Amino acid sequence: MDKVTNRSFAKKAGVAGALLLGGLGLAGCEVAPPEALSKVLDMGWPDPVTPEGAQMYNFWVWVWLAAWIIGIIMWGLFLVAVFKWNRKAQSKRTNDEFPKQLQYNVPLELVLTIVPIVIVFVLFFFTVQVQTAVTARDKDPEVTVDVTAFQWNWKFGYAQIGADLSPTGQPYNGIDAERQAAAEETKYDPEGMKNANPIHGMSQGDMSYLNFNRIETLGTTDEVPVLVLPTDTPIEFRLASADVSHAFWVPEFLFKRDAYAHPEANQQERAFQIERIEREGAFVGRCAEMCGTYHAMMNFEIRAVSPEAFRDYIAFREQNPMATNAEALSAIGEAPYATSTNPFNSSRTGTRDGGNFQDPNANA
Repeated sequence: MDKVTNRSFAKKAGVAGALLLGGLGLAGCEVAPPEALSKVLDMGWPDPVTPEGAQMYNFWVWVWLAAWIIGIIMWGLFLVAVFKWNRKAQSKRTNDEFPKQLQYNVPLELVLTIVPIVIVFVLFFFTVQVQTAVTARDKDPEVTVDVTAFQWNWKFGYAQIGADLSPTGQPYNGIDAERQAAAEETKYDPEGMKNANPIHGMSQGDMSYLNFNRIETLGTTDEVPVLVLPTDTPIEFRLASADVSHAFWVPEFLFKRDAYAHPEANQQERAFQIERIEREGAFVGRCAEMCGTYHAMMNFEIRAVSPEAFRDYIAFREQNPMATNAEALSAIGEAPYATSTNPFNSSRTGTRDGGNFQDPNANA
């Protein structure tokens, strides 16, 4: 086998190796990468606390691994070409022949065309696989939470709770029928009023698409809302905005979902589900859609507690409807106020020098 044949074989072997190693890397998207490797390649992603988040995390790391493998091989080939056949190296040769020209090497050109297509198809396959798992609504939720975003805070309510987590041992329906009926009445303006029902035959003040529940937690300027949820439990979130577009984002979920006014009319699927929260703790939540002046202050907290503590929490809220969320948290031995984020001072004066932070102990 002559030098030319050896060189051609080496190039083809390099391309095949890039494809093989890249494919092997992507094939591991369902498998958790080694911890040391993930810390380097996760680019600062938070550690996921849901199975859906873990799938996205693994996919992200393995894609980066495949990209680095392919990139290093390609960079190696470029550098070999640069240093092996530059003018200085060529001047040291005993002949003035150019390196073998491959612009009409049909087999090689076919390989260089097919390989990127295969890589794109592999990426597409695993992207769809992860996206389907994340957006699937087949997790049989035990808790359904209504999330209402508004400028510039959040309202959380418990719509449905399964029998295993209900204080009574029976499925819990948390809909506030009276307030829901009042919201339904806002759907249409009286025909006698000026410019009645201007939005496709519906009132401009229509709130009928919002959900109202008996147990709700309402955020204020002085208190970050804390949404209490059980661990190891399938949960559904139903999102809506009372005004402009917002976005529900918990970094540890590795997932963001927009919240719109009239979500069905805007062709948005308002609900999404998680299989479970895998560990107890406090996880900051944020609005991830620029929604106005105090967008950066629109935070909330998810407080993940044991199923038993969650049952006690719901029982306290049911038995003490006038009690605050902070009192309910204290009753189950939890910190009464958010620990992952702090309330802000929304005053337009006195905050230029960073004086917009409020001491969370002031609420205690």
